Amino acid sequence: MDFSADSSYLQVSTGSYKRQVYEVPSGKQLVDQAVIDRITWATWTSVLGDEVIGIWSRHAEKADVNCACVSHSGINLVTGDDFGMVKLFDFPCPEKFVRTCFCMVTATSIVGITVLSCLSRGHMIEIFSSLN
Repeated sequence: MDFSADSSYLQVSTGSYKRQVYEVPSGKQLVDQAVIDRITWATWTSVLGDEVIGIWSRHAEKADVNCACVSHSGINLVTGDDFGMVKLFDFPCPEKFVRTCFCMVTATSIVGITVLSCLSRGHMIEIFSSLN
């Protein structure tokens, strides 16, 4: 769940893999894509949307990428997936099948990820893994 920079909108990703945007505080769903495209988001944790099309590999299924988080600077996106892969992308990444800037493998499925801070030459990342 993410709020717009002016706190007027909220975006969520549903279990049916749809990105939905709502007006705050009315709760009215926004469906005008042109308006949605002009929203500046304070945070980005969605794996859905035109801004993150590039995070999906050629063979990925909808449920493979579990989480995402944009850095505080707004220029990088880190993702976690079912295969224990943590990947770093430029943000936004609207082109399909982009190459990752960095990739590391953990032992379990990644269910949550947060960019804690941006360092001069990298990022400090907190990873939440499922217990298998």
